[in-house]
Amino acid sequence: MLFEQVGIFQRLRYEEAAVIGRAATEAFVSGQVDRVMLVYNEFKSVISQRVVVDQLLPISRSDVEGSQNQGSVEYLYEPSAQEIFNLLLPRYVEIQVYRALLESNAAFFAAQMTAMDTATKNSAEMIGNLTLYMNKVRQAAITREIIEVVSGAEAL
Repeated sequence: MLFEQVGIFQRLRYEEAAVIGRAATEAFVSGQVDRVMLVYNEFKSVISQRVVVDQLLPISRSDVEGSQNQGSVEYLYEPSAQEIFNLLLPRYVEIQVYRALLESNAAFFAAQMTAMDTATKNSAEMIGNLTLYMNKVRQAAITREIIEVVSGAEAL
């Protein structure tokens, strides 16, 4: 493990994602790691979340080729294409990390909401069952007292 950041979800901000993205980019560029994988929970719905494992770095060739025009048009870049790439790559990594953090946070809150809803339903059911039991016990005590009074009156 090259990097650890604790308590990030208590107050999730873009700055934390930028720090994580820079650390991942530096580790990749320096050669400490040969690829960077992003593992997070993807929010599908309140009931469904999915664990996703994406390769963040290096960017796969299919992602790059799929977004390029297949025509033979040459473009001139100002500043150079390499300078643009050097500016955009760190931002791309930071945005992808931030997106993964937001997805994970949304999945966490959905799971928490579902758990709390289930707990509320279970507690309401338990209260109903205990109330019914308490009423039966109270009714049995009242019936017993009436029988004792009637038995005592018959004995006189």
